[in-house]
Amino acid sequence: MAKKQTKKVEVEQPQEKPTNKIVEAVIDKPKANPEPSKPTWEIKDRTYLLKNGKTPLSRSIKSAGIYYFDEEKGYEREIKYCENQTTSFVDEMKGDQRLSHIIFRNGVLFVPKNKVTLQKLLSLYHPHNGFIYEELKPQVIAAQEIDWLEMEVEALNTAMNLDIDMAEAVMRVELGTKVSSMSSKELKRDLLLYAKRNPRLLLELVNDENVVLRNFGIKATEMGILKLSQDQRTFLWGSNDRKLMTVPFDEHPYSALAAWFKTDEGMEVYSNIEKRLN
Repeated sequence: MAKKQTKKVEVEQPQEKPTNKIVEAVIDKPKANPEPSKPTWEIKDRTYLLKNGKTPLSRSIKSAGIYYFDEEKGYEREIKYCENQTTSFVDEMKGDQRLSHIIFRNGVLFVPKNKVTLQKLLSLYHPHNGFIYEELKPQVIAAQEIDWLEMEVEALNTAMNLDIDMAEAVMRVELGTKVSSMSSKELKRDLLLYAKRNPRLLLELVNDENVVLRNFGIKATEMGILKLSQDQRTFLWGSNDRKLMTVPFDEHPYSALAAWFKTDEGMEVYSNIEKRLN
């Protein structure tokens, strides 16, 4: 008997249609690291000095019965220094309050960095800060010294470049009539010493036009061109005693004369005197 032949039927699999979907890659953005908050109080050793260079063997300041106005809370808060407390505010203290003294020895009080409560009391809250004592701040002192040295250099350079008339006008403020008998070398020497000793005042005098006018009036009086009455209330012509001006009450005569030289009448007199001096 003949065998039946079986046919294999191949079923064609349906093909998937390509899709045009775009897959976006999600990339996590790096998180910004938060900036560390700056400490409001620097942990370090601190030194406090009595003001005005005072150095008594011992000097105590109040450590209790004092008050600090808290702007955030809007009222005064009592403060005291207790070594067994972590705060100087009485309303924040817990348990026993062992009051401690605050004593300067030879004008100095050194407070180590581990005594933060005392440091904050002295630097931030104590009402005597800036009046009886102050914190030693080397960086502030250095800045002040730099400012002073720069001013001193400026004053010395200015003094070196001053002409003899201006130098005489400036030094007359310091030495009075003595400058009239000084040589130019003596005047220059004293001017440089004065610039080193009082740089701020010298710079102020150089920029004060009245200084020159006062010196001008003094020279005119010394030479007899002008005359100042015995009561120092009236300036006169030296040649005929004709009255020029009356000094206002409570004013220095030569300061008043310098101001008068700026008036219309005074400018004419100034020009007249200038011709005689030259």
